[in-house]
Amino acid sequence: MRERGKAVQPSVDDRYTQWKSLVPVLYDWLANHNLVWPSLSCRWGPQLEQATYKNRQRLYLSEQTDGSVPNTLVIANCEVVKPRVAAAEHISQFNEEARSPFVKKFKTIIHPGEVNRIRELPQNAKIVATHTDSPDVLIWDVEAQPNRHAVLGAADSHPDLILTGHQENAEFALAMCPSDPFVLSGGKDKSVVLWSIKDHISTLAESSAAKSPATPASSSGKQPAKAGNEKSSDSPTVGPRGVYQGHEDTVEDVQFCPSSAQEFCSVGDDACLILWDARAGTSPVIKVEKAHNADLHCVDWNPHDENLILTGSADNSVRMFDRRNLTSGGVGTPVYKFEGHKAAVLCVQWSPDRASVFGSAAEDGFLNVWDHEKVGKKKERAGTRMPNSPPGLFFQHAGHRDKVVDFHWNACDPWTIVSVSDDGESTGGGGTLQIWRMSDLLYRPEEEVLAEMENFKSHILQCTPAS
Repeated sequence: MRERGKAVQPSVDDRYTQWKSLVPVLYDWLANHNLVWPSLSCRWGPQLEQATYKNRQRLYLSEQTDGSVPNTLVIANCEVVKPRVAAAEHISQFNEEARSPFVKKFKTIIHPGEVNRIRELPQNAKIVATHTDSPDVLIWDVEAQPNRHAVLGAADSHPDLILTGHQENAEFALAMCPSDPFVLSGGKDKSVVLWSIKDHISTLAESSAAKSPATPASSSGKQPAKAGNEKSSDSPTVGPRGVYQGHEDTVEDVQFCPSSAQEFCSVGDDACLILWDARAGTSPVIKVEKAHNADLHCVDWNPHDENLILTGSADNSVRMFDRRNLTSGGVGTPVYKFEGHKAAVLCVQWSPDRASVFGSAAEDGFLNVWDHEKVGKKKERAGTRMPNSPPGLFFQHAGHRDKVVDFHWNACDPWTIVSVSDDGESTGGGGTLQIWRMSDLLYRPEEEVLAEMENFKSHILQCTPAS
């Protein structure tokens, strides 16, 4: 991987230079924030304030260090500039080596181990779950947690709750339920584990930072397993509601059905996509044996159309499945294969705003935005698709120069995306965080865009140089 990264370096630089020259045309807003340490996960938190030209919103990040200082969970405040406010000259003038004035660190939590995944609780976005290099899921009340100074030797912050149940490390597969305070995880023990935060309500019910004196309780009635990190052992723990077996290798990602706390899906290194229903026991309801031709890294369930599930894989493709057409035990037949990436797909996510739109991020440094409704339509707008580009692809974010490890659509400002890249391969360290919104001319209905362009026709003609 390292050698391949070096081999493509000149073309990466050329590609990036070309992308940067197009920023004023393609984007409504872009903020570039240089990270001293890479962040493997990025998530939007609650909106804090609305103003005339911008809104203030929490942003959750992490710092994956080399051990010279502790790993941290970072709570930042982000100024999100409203649509059609930023000037073209302004968004194109940024320094790759600098931090963005739009992103300000608000609080640091010293995390026991590296932060591989962050997920916020939809019912209360100040509660977040993290995955680290241990079997446990850590739950944090980020507002109640004290701000810590990350210096070598500093003691770890104490999670507000520890979810136990995995038998081996659970590093990446993590999801929060949209309808109930349920948490889902997958790990190297090949199992999917389900918890309810309500099973230990005492700590999270209090908004004060005071720790609950209650004895740790397990919902299963058994004494909970000891926390993976000794320093966190005074945090309350809770055991699982269910442990689901069916994968034959590491579970890489999990996702809840948008309308049900009992239905969920998982993908893993066994190339399987599995659908589960907690009401039907702990065995798979449907197991698609060969969803891809390689390990599956990510999965997402469409919040607008619950029949559609996306998967991303080390075979460089994204596939869309219709759960009504899945056959258990057989080879799964996707509705469509989206093949535009040149390396493993690490993250997929549906748009919160438009049912047919989704994004995919990969090790090739691209974050692609697709619209599956455009597939098969001959009349894909000339301006929205590049020559030779795959069907359905209508925007390609090329602002990162190394693998894009995570991204998140902003539910409060639906076409605004935060994305992070781990730049270790290309620069030897650090990462890049970008917050961006493509021009609305790219996704609004064609008639609307043409009508707006008509208003500027005379101005455009005046600006066009004579040949």
